[in-house]
Amino acid sequence: MGFSSHFIRASAALQHHPSKFLVLVALSSGSLVAYSESQPDAVTSAADLTQKEPRKKRLVVLGTGWAGTSFLKDLDVSQYDVQVVSPRNYFAFTPLLPSVTCGTVEARSIVEPVRKIIRKRKGDIDFLEAECYKIDAANNKVLCRSIVENLVGPKEFSLEYDYLVVAMGAQVNTFNTPGVKENCHFLKEVEDAQKIRRSVIDCFENAILPGLSEEERRTSLHFVIVGGGPTGVEFAAELHDFFSEDLVNIYPMVREFVKITLIQAGDHILNTFDERISSFAESKFARDGIEVQTGCRVLSVSDKDISVKDKAKGQIFQVPYGMVVWSTGIGTRPVITDFMEQIGQGKRRVLATDEWLQVKGCQNVYALGDCATIDQRKIMDDISAIFKAADKDNSGTLTVEEFQDVMADILIRYPQLDLYLKSKHLRDVSDLLRDPQGNSRKEVDIEGFKLALSQVDAQMKSLPATAQVAAQQGAYLSNCFNRMELCKKNPEGPLQFKGSGRHSFRPFRYKHFGQFAPLGGEQAAAELPGDWVSMGQSTQWLWYSVYASKQVSWRTRVLVVSDWTRRFIFGRDSSRI
Repeated sequence: MGFSSHFIRASAALQHHPSKFLVLVALSSGSLVAYSESQPDAVTSAADLTQKEPRKKRLVVLGTGWAGTSFLKDLDVSQYDVQVVSPRNYFAFTPLLPSVTCGTVEARSIVEPVRKIIRKRKGDIDFLEAECYKIDAANNKVLCRSIVENLVGPKEFSLEYDYLVVAMGAQVNTFNTPGVKENCHFLKEVEDAQKIRRSVIDCFENAILPGLSEEERRTSLHFVIVGGGPTGVEFAAELHDFFSEDLVNIYPMVREFVKITLIQAGDHILNTFDERISSFAESKFARDGIEVQTGCRVLSVSDKDISVKDKAKGQIFQVPYGMVVWSTGIGTRPVITDFMEQIGQGKRRVLATDEWLQVKGCQNVYALGDCATIDQRKIMDDISAIFKAADKDNSGTLTVEEFQDVMADILIRYPQLDLYLKSKHLRDVSDLLRDPQGNSRKEVDIEGFKLALSQVDAQMKSLPATAQVAAQQGAYLSNCFNRMELCKKNPEGPLQFKGSGRHSFRPFRYKHFGQFAPLGGEQAAAELPGDWVSMGQSTQWLWYSVYASKQVSWRTRVLVVSDWTRRFIFGRDSSRI
């Protein structure tokens, strides 16, 4: 075996160096002696004959949510040595989590194994089921801990990276309200939805036990949702349908004790939607018997009741409950908070990136999804540089032609300008040069230029923490990485004005495709592009078609549709599993 191995290596050497004649002598010990007719020091080793390929850049991705999965699906993995770290080995279609809480859709129908997703990619991706507990930016390392129980061997390990993509999402924001973590359910993960489903059944089973007073039964069947955003509203609607369509037939003896209360700190529920949708949702809930308490802030949560303050009246009252679900927004994870301290962002609430999704303060770290926010550059901060670049003849004034020439780049670099033009119903950027009387001007100086753009930055808004934003960011960043080596540039470089070459990567631009709000009873509301608002049963069927089409695979698409069909025919399953 040893002879064959050495002989193959020698033959390979002859192919690479035909001018050198090698003599192989097999000794009795089985070893080989090699010598050449050329110089004695010309012996070539196998290692020298092997041509080493250039090392691929090490790319570490933290998270397998909407942002991370979207990034991996579009990434050209042949260019990088990719390692993915996540505490869950699946991708979850989180918009359907409220449906899982009541058995409208089963948990396994909305999840897809990560290894199955990355197996479809061209190239190798290593997946590690672990959690990252520290990002060491100074040494380009991430420290991880396996979540596998009864693990044989070391539980902690570290990974080095050339590029790091942070897509770890966020955690539930409790606003440091006492008792929330100990007594409330959350609705952020698949496991949360499964716990809520069991708790709902437990509340009904407890309410029919003998020896309970009416007040105790009423308390056990009082379901409280804190937070009137899309998740809280959709869960309240799902819970009402679960009771009115299924549980009322199984537990008829306690139907009169069931109550659903939605507590919202703002003046309206669904306040991020169009006002028409908020009003429609509130009136729909009023007809269904769902109590909506707006303008109320939760002070504390005990194991028996919730302390609530009416902000308008200043009164504090107690709300007894059987189960409470906390859905009031998101907060930063501790590992991200620690990372922010390292890079000089300790005073911020959320990790800040530039418009190319590069973390500010790090040259090789990118963040996307709920764990980060884009710190949009203000146009007024760069107004002098913009004017100088546009004033090509150094006359101290801009003509309409010079103004239009630079505006093409400014519209790309500063998205708020496009929003400003739409809000003012301006047909062309040259309309910005009109004087206060509305007359056109042929030239404008620096002060006039500043005045024309002074109100643009008021249009800047933070992107919502939604699956739609995260998915678009993942697709955008993967496109940047796919072209990074080709362009020999990083995606974080500055945009160049005309005449000096445009940048290879445009800043990230979010495109809103609309949002849905299922309200129960086969009723839904939708806010779609073009200021189109739709409400009613037809919108619910549109919701079905959109959510089915957005599933990550044909497997989950078929399972979700079959779950909806099963619910229409047989109803929801009330088993405690």
